[in-house]
Amino acid sequence: MSETVQIQTPVPAPKGPIAEFWSHFSHSKGAVVGLSYILFIFAVSLLANVVAPHDPIAQARDALLMPPAWMEGGSWSYILGTDDVGRDILSRLIYGARLSLFIGLLVVSLSFVFGVLLGLISGYFGGWIDIFIMRVIDIMLALPSLLLAIAIVAILGPSLLNASFAIALVSLPSYVRLTRASVLNELNRDYVTASRVAGAGPIRLMLITILPNCLAPLIVQTTLGFSNAILDMAALGFLGIGAQPPTPEWGAMLAEALQFVQRAWWVVTFPGLAILLTVLAFNLMGDGLRDALDPKLKQ
Repeated sequence: MSETVQIQTPVPAPKGPIAEFWSHFSHSKGAVVGLSYILFIFAVSLLANVVAPHDPIAQARDALLMPPAWMEGGSWSYILGTDDVGRDILSRLIYGARLSLFIGLLVVSLSFVFGVLLGLISGYFGGWIDIFIMRVIDIMLALPSLLLAIAIVAILGPSLLNASFAIALVSLPSYVRLTRASVLNELNRDYVTASRVAGAGPIRLMLITILPNCLAPLIVQTTLGFSNAILDMAALGFLGIGAQPPTPEWGAMLAEALQFVQRAWWVVTFPGLAILLTVLAFNLMGDGLRDALDPKLKQ
């Protein structure tokens, strides 16, 4: 009598949280491309002193020098050409990436911290505190964000730090409203009630119990806010109330080159492409984060 031997297939170990997140995130090829480009830009900005071929504010004799790829016998010392005063465009773009990413990080950090704090207070306590905070936010939303930022910079004076503060201030409403909505959704859950019955105080409930469960949409908003901060800073620089010359900033580079659009296309094209690609990369990564962090959108 023959005996049947059963071979049990080993059950694969469950994925860790990081591996599971990357599995969902990598489903979006656009998000992976956006993340790769962002990492590349961060690396270039950190190593600007090494990879930049020239001093970004050094002036050469050859003003409005066309890139050598479009000019027969051109100098490959200036790969992307020079601007109206002979400064190397590639070097200014590299140093401008460092400035744009630093300003974006500063703006997002300020707006995230204060926006989340106000949203937690508004959603948790409710009552007249909630009414007061949300009416102020509604007033801010009733004004065009760029116009409000211009007004703030006009009052404080044109400078890079004042422009950063203005952009952070006009970015607050999105964080406040999103945090408040998440807090109201979590406030009556069983785990919050259990923590309250166990004697947890308001600060512990807000920061330790509720906030970690509200972070998923806030992370996505932060990523998208990074691209908005870069765009707004470029807009203020283009209007002349952001970074002041000769600071290498992408929006200021566009403003300085505006009068040479017809006879020196490269002076405007390359800073515009830098802004476009960086903002697009952050938006693609934000979409991938949303799909990976939202259980309803996971494949």
